[in-house]
Amino acid sequence: MTIKQFTFNALEENTFIAYDDSRDCIIIDPGCYDRLERDTLKGFVVENGLKVKMLINTHCHIDHVLGNYWVKNEFNVDLAIHKHDIGTLKANEIVAPMYGFHAYESSEADFFIEEGEQIKFGNSILDILYVPGHAPGHVALVSERDKICIGGDVLFQHSIGRTDLPGGDFETLMDSIRNKLFNLTDDTTVYCGHGPNTTIGHEKQYNPFCGINANY
Repeated sequence: MTIKQFTFNALEENTFIAYDDSRDCIIIDPGCYDRLERDTLKGFVVENGLKVKMLINTHCHIDHVLGNYWVKNEFNVDLAIHKHDIGTLKANEIVAPMYGFHAYESSEADFFIEEGEQIKFGNSILDILYVPGHAPGHVALVSERDKICIGGDVLFQHSIGRTDLPGGDFETLMDSIRNKLFNLTDDTTVYCGHGPNTTIGHEKQYNPFCGINANY
């Protein structure tokens, strides 16, 4: 499995395309807002001969869903979210203009994903982990075989997701990190919703919020 990362919109959100040798792919957290960003995403799909099979939101904060409507219609695919983030997605009709995204087009989920289920495309499988705390319906997508975790805004390099937004909770986030993500192998690469990639082992050792030396 190969992961292609893009950084989009004013909030510098990371959007991902996961694909393999079959050329099937999924799009995760499309933050593409303006025409240039959308052309960039589509250009990569076309130039690499990819077939988009699904759209997934790790969670539904505004910066991660700005391109939902466009992706669904451009590639004729369904949107999957966790059911506990239905309210988060719906709230973006109010939230979007507060952040200056006045051209935001709302979208609805076509089906829901739960922990213990799998996302399958091409020759690849991603396991779903339920990791709330930053958002009530936050999930992470994990391939133990490829040592990949697409983790959204749960764990960052030397940081964690904020917990002061509606549905956020610090204790819940710590539980998600320490009892879900930190159970992955140390050499698992974490593709974060903002900022650079990191590894589980590095964050266990050095993250000041949740690492072994954190005062939590």
